[in-house]
Amino acid sequence: MRFEEDLEKVLEKGTEQTAEDMLASIENAYGEVPYIFRFMKDKPELLITKILHNNAIIRSSQTLDLETQELISIAVAAAIRCTHCLKLHLRVAKRMGISDDEIGAALLIAGNIANATVLAMATRELNEEKDACPVCHVSSNGDPMEI
Repeated sequence: MRFEEDLEKVLEKGTEQTAEDMLASIENAYGEVPYIFRFMKDKPELLITKILHNNAIIRSSQTLDLETQELISIAVAAAIRCTHCLKLHLRVAKRMGISDDEIGAALLIAGNIANATVLAMATRELNEEKDACPVCHVSSNGDPMEI
């Protein structure tokens, strides 16, 4: 469905009915309604806006199939350590037929990136403590350093 069609439905049906229809559509597609959408149920304008935003992102990501998008969701949920998101996306992935091997690969990549983030942040802090940047070879006061 196009964005304009989504907006027409809101105008035609109103926010309350559109919100209910959107939640039913999400449950049909994912097999459940994610917590954040259930939380917004009593605030239909927020719910509709959030869902329209999500739909726009999915539409603009059409070069990635839905399975790849779900694997990305799993990897990000794992990397940011959001257990609620991770459990939801694992359930959705299983319903989509994504294999344990594919999910495992996404989790390994997420772990690798999370590990690299820790190392990159910590080593940069260590180098700042040494008052030097090994990449640009400039001290914190702006003077060039000897290599």
